[in-house]
Amino acid sequence: MLSDELKKQIHLAYRASLEAKSHKPRVGQRQMIGAIARTLGSIQRDSEGERLGEKHVAVVEAGTGTGKTLSYCLAAIPIAKARGLKLVISTATVALQEQILHKELPNLLEHTELSFKYTLAKGRGRYLCLNNLEGFLSTEEQGIEDMFAGLFEQHLQSDDVNTPLYQEMDVALSKGEWDGDKDNWEGIIRDQDWRRLTTDHQQCTNRNCANYSACPFFKARGEIEDADVIVANHDLVLADLSLGGGAILTPPKDTIYVFDEGHHLPDKAIGHFRHEVRLQQSISWLRQLEKNLVNLKQELTDDVSLTGQLLLKIPQQIQSIVNFLQYAQQGLAPYIQGLGLDQENNQHRFEFGVIPDELRQLAYSLQTSYQKLFNNIESIQDECKKTKQNEGMGVTPETAETWQPILGVILGRLEQSVELWRLYSAVDDEKYPPNARWLVLTGQGMEQDIELGGSPILAAHTLRQQLWDKCFGAVVTSATLTALNQFHRFNMRSGVPQESEYLRVLSPFDFQQHGLLVIPDMENEPNRVEQHTKEIVQYLDKQVNVEKGSLVLFSSRRQMEEVAQSLKPALQEVLLMQGEQSKRVILDSHRARIDDGKGSLLFGLASFAEGVDLPGDYLTCVYIAKIPFAVPDDPVEATLAEWIQKRGGNPFMEITIPDASLRLVQATGRLLRSEADSGEIHILDKRLRTKRYGQQLINSLPPYRQQ
Repeated sequence: MLSDELKKQIHLAYRASLEAKSHKPRVGQRQMIGAIARTLGSIQRDSEGERLGEKHVAVVEAGTGTGKTLSYCLAAIPIAKARGLKLVISTATVALQEQILHKELPNLLEHTELSFKYTLAKGRGRYLCLNNLEGFLSTEEQGIEDMFAGLFEQHLQSDDVNTPLYQEMDVALSKGEWDGDKDNWEGIIRDQDWRRLTTDHQQCTNRNCANYSACPFFKARGEIEDADVIVANHDLVLADLSLGGGAILTPPKDTIYVFDEGHHLPDKAIGHFRHEVRLQQSISWLRQLEKNLVNLKQELTDDVSLTGQLLLKIPQQIQSIVNFLQYAQQGLAPYIQGLGLDQENNQHRFEFGVIPDELRQLAYSLQTSYQKLFNNIESIQDECKKTKQNEGMGVTPETAETWQPILGVILGRLEQSVELWRLYSAVDDEKYPPNARWLVLTGQGMEQDIELGGSPILAAHTLRQQLWDKCFGAVVTSATLTALNQFHRFNMRSGVPQESEYLRVLSPFDFQQHGLLVIPDMENEPNRVEQHTKEIVQYLDKQVNVEKGSLVLFSSRRQMEEVAQSLKPALQEVLLMQGEQSKRVILDSHRARIDDGKGSLLFGLASFAEGVDLPGDYLTCVYIAKIPFAVPDDPVEATLAEWIQKRGGNPFMEITIPDASLRLVQATGRLLRSEADSGEIHILDKRLRTKRYGQQLINSLPPYRQQ
């Protein structure tokens, strides 16, 4: 149970925070603080320090304007500190991450008696690798990269190396004007320039690196160890969990997690376990690998060393894999021909993820062969690492330093292949949802290739094993966790324990008073695309006020572009369309126009339906072209629907409608961003009036006044 001391600490901090902002207590905010404190404060441990029970997760949907960030910080920070745990706050967007770092946490320290240290955690890809920088300022290193050109997916010619930028970075580092964090570099960095300077866990040599003590990434890691609160993102947390937990962040058993924008977590998790491999591309890469490893053999000081013996085995292992891949190509060619795949119809999804027995058996051979090759190259890398302690056999320190990062790239590529073929060789356990498996015909003529892909259809089982079962406690929150007013969709996809605390906190906004929902009498349903598009043009030409701030959300880029081209000139003059510039530039331009007393019309797709914050006059009218149903050709979602139907369910009602409900709530949520905002929402889809599910979708929206 929560101690009286902790209750008092949380209460005083809440009161001080409200007084500093001249705010009044909000019922929803107090409910949220109470639910989180009750959940985290009630967690018990056994004599060995292991958590007892599964009532350690709080799932809170907090409507816009609740003040959820303050709520979970006030409840979780004192409890984490009192119990000697780390608090990891994870977000899905950079904007929220920056708000927490630069506004919420500093305000708590300034206005309350709470005392804590906080820092930002990022993956290695956001930090400069000093070895790589030194290498690219050396002409010798450029020659080495050219020699290994075939092994790097994003290879650039040596004359493309941005030497002036790298020299500028080197000077800034030496003067202490830059810390090696990409986000703290004042200038613009092209992706291809930055990609050359970073590393990953396979390439990084950690303490064996000559630059370890000055490494920007490991300096940042030191701050994580000292911090009480760590701000991260979902991708970084999932990457840490996939490495067993504790590799990047703190071990899960010593951590309380808060997943803000938590509705993204299941999809992010699936992305971490989705793999694709192209057969011909793999063959070409392996042959290039064999040629390049000859160069390493020539640099050995002792052919009979462990490294030398391992290198002797590799050509035969590579040839074995190539033979299996070629056999797969030959076996799949008539199969693909029988499916009638071509450039237009280029994808085939295996029903229920079940692949032909011959392909599954071949996949087992490929997984085994790739794993052996991976193990041998990992052993060679280990020998290179040992040279720093003068223990490596047959490899000089200079050779080891050159080869370690190269071997890391090779291992990363092999690891992807091992995982894909493992997924293809497995027989799915009928107790759990199946894996989706598919093939895609890519390219034409001599460039044609067969791509095999695979992915879990739900992340629930994986998240249960790696996160919920291991962590001390967790909070999942978002403005949109329910679909059709229920948590069922999120539970199915996330695997949170059924014993978790569930709470819906309604927004304090007066939707009846400030928001008007309009569903006009459209003649055509969206499936009559051409006619529906013409109707949208006519409706916008008539309804949009060119002197106000408006947003039109589309589900199809093609329809968005066709509508944009057909608008009357007055609207085209104030139009800003997604894709013409970066999202940030478009939104900044929109705000600038409104600030100047002019009108602005935004056209956007799904990414503009979530996370776009345009309060007050910046947005007074939202138009939604149609109900945002998911695209039906995704193999993962299609396999999920198939599995639900097999179990006697209705995929349309269990997946399609709840998903659309969630997206519709997010899209309409762009309008009212503060209690003073007001405006209109127009949904240009007659199915909301004519279909049985239409009323369900309307009922899942906030209680806007309807016309």
